[in-house]
Amino acid sequence: MFDKSPLLNWSVAWHQDRAIAVAERRDAPGFGPWSVKDGHAHVAPPVEVLDRMVTVRVHIDDCGLENAPLLAALGTHKLGRVAASQAEAVAMEHEVLTCTARAGDVWVYATPILHASEPSRSSGHRRVLQIDYAACNLPFGLRWLGLERSS
Repeated sequence: MFDKSPLLNWSVAWHQDRAIAVAERRDAPGFGPWSVKDGHAHVAPPVEVLDRMVTVRVHIDDCGLENAPLLAALGTHKLGRVAASQAEAVAMEHEVLTCTARAGDVWVYATPILHASEPSRSSGHRRVLQIDYAACNLPFGLRWLGLERSS
């Protein structure tokens, strides 16, 4: 959940979402680096995992041009991993879509797309619930965080 407001405001440079939340840390070839966010293990998987994911953004509030809408560089999800140092230059070689929304709107996009956002210039909130979905199980005994195995 993201909540940009006059008291809590930030910008996000051009980047790809690369980390996934897993139930526990396990050594796995091709997975890394590891981090801990909000007490949960996260890891950068191989790009083949990211390519089978979509990100869903549910807008709780209106998000006009003044309220820091998501910027998405169209087609960049097909490029594989883009080095962080090259993300902005690569994004600028593509058409950039400004993703404004009304409360209740839902945006769905390929998880590895290059995206960014500016600080909000609004006096209100910009709350967004972001959900990442994957069309695959994880290898090497890794498990998605939040998925319980049925017995």
